[in-house]
Amino acid sequence: MIAGAPDLLTEATGRLERLAAAAADGAYDPAIDLMVDAIDAGGVIQAFGTGHSQAFAMEMAGRAGGLIPTNGIALRDVVLFGNREPAALFGSELERDPNVVGELLRVTRIGEEDVFLIASNSGVNGSIVGLALAVKERGHKVIAVTSLEHTNSVEPQHPSGVRLAEVADVVVDNLAPRGDTTLTIADGVGVGAVSSITGAFVAQLLTLGVAQRLADAGGTPPVYLSANVPGGDEHNRALQHLYRDRIRWSV
Repeated sequence: MIAGAPDLLTEATGRLERLAAAAADGAYDPAIDLMVDAIDAGGVIQAFGTGHSQAFAMEMAGRAGGLIPTNGIALRDVVLFGNREPAALFGSELERDPNVVGELLRVTRIGEEDVFLIASNSGVNGSIVGLALAVKERGHKVIAVTSLEHTNSVEPQHPSGVRLAEVADVVVDNLAPRGDTTLTIADGVGVGAVSSITGAFVAQLLTLGVAQRLADAGGTPPVYLSANVPGGDEHNRALQHLYRDRIRWSV
């Protein structure tokens, strides 16, 4: 028996309800505007996250029900497509290193019309802030998904002294608390992390908003079908081909 299950459910659903209400009230429209503009202009959505925020990028890119013109960026790319040794991926050193940004950009296919969707609960690590600064300098718009409560309570780690939320054109609050955990047990041990839950919900709200906007404009939203339903592979390959030089898809 997990005695705290109802409490965790309350913490999670309360936040999801607030996120849904914000979306219904148009709070995410500025982010959706940027994403739709990028797709309409022939660009793609570049989704990036480190640590557990990699889950956000995976929720955006390459999944059933997701937008096909979305490219997932990950720190492992500097190993898979660059010159870094696999050992670089152990621990959290790489995500805190602002110098990895140049390598990451060199191995990422980026178009002029692309918009960047960057997720980080803390919003202060070197690679996250560094990428946001670098792509802004190149003229790209940046959407941040972060915990405003957390990021405003900790010191920036990037040499610039700024946070992701301070760089981004649009900020979406994932509503996670400082430190992410929502419950305490024993002698103040924090458990019940929610940023992955709320982050996945935000990703789906943004996807839904973009798809609805494209459909309302008379188009067919370029959305993945599950590869595990009849015709899924054929549908996906046909649309992936349109973005074959722009996105990576992998297991």
